[in-house]
Amino acid sequence: MKKKVLITDYVHPILIEGLNEKGYDVSYEPDFQPEELNDILPSLYGIVINSKIKMTAERIDLAETLKFIGRLGSGLEIIDLKYAAKRAVHVFNSPEGNRNAVAEHALGMLLCLSNNLIKSDREVRQKIWKREENRGFEISGMTVGILGFGNTGQSFARKLSGWTLDCVYCDPYVLNVSEDFAYIRNVSLDQLLQDSDIISLHLPLTPETSGMVNKDFIKACKQGIIIINTSRGSVVNTADLIWGLKEKYIKGACLDVFENEKPHNFTSEEHQLYNELYSMDNTVLSPHIAGWTAESLRKIAEVLLLKVSMLG
Repeated sequence: MKKKVLITDYVHPILIEGLNEKGYDVSYEPDFQPEELNDILPSLYGIVINSKIKMTAERIDLAETLKFIGRLGSGLEIIDLKYAAKRAVHVFNSPEGNRNAVAEHALGMLLCLSNNLIKSDREVRQKIWKREENRGFEISGMTVGILGFGNTGQSFARKLSGWTLDCVYCDPYVLNVSEDFAYIRNVSLDQLLQDSDIISLHLPLTPETSGMVNKDFIKACKQGIIIINTSRGSVVNTADLIWGLKEKYIKGACLDVFENEKPHNFTSEEHQLYNELYSMDNTVLSPHIAGWTAESLRKIAEVLLLKVSMLG
């Protein structure tokens, strides 16, 4: 009997075709809803998920024949990793597939912020011609601190290699880097906060990083810091970020991710909070699309296919 694999979100066809060629019985249901999952779990050999599906210990328990969980993208906070390991269920994610897209997006957001491109674009479309009011600033000569030096952090660092910038990084879990990162210094978190003009976050969401960017973090930074977050929304305390922007501790923020990414589910307090954030001209915002390119769609599929293939 063929091993059944359920793909619960939109993927490049190369993943479906590749799994079929390797003898798997693939069900491709990109509109699959979480409430339908429990009934089908007992029959699965593998499941490929994105953020709408959470593989809890209870769900892993239901999947008696499950051998692998594939994650489209990088974030593993939606999977109970300890319980998966206990049940000998392999977990594969695919940060290699979208790390370049995330790095390009982070740099693009930074350049939009430094050159007032979003604001001035809106004004020009309304036939408003303000040059002095949209005078930007150059990032040349600044210090960029990269917090988290895994796949996306390293990819972002490579984008900066030809710029006249000082680059530092902090990541206690990355002990050694390749020789091509000789231009980057490994520093403590305190040193990174003190030295950096720009901080780019490339962190997983864990108990250690949840709410990490709060008032204490912001006060420890150099005055007028720029914060870029393309990692996980809950790494940044939104209320404290807004406070930092209003009090001029933060010069600007580039945010692709947010604590709540479902505006239709906002509480009244969240409506007020995000409306204030959205009204600020010194922010550049996007709807969690940093890793969302035509190229990354294929690369993510290729990475997952390769990792699953190693199971035999």
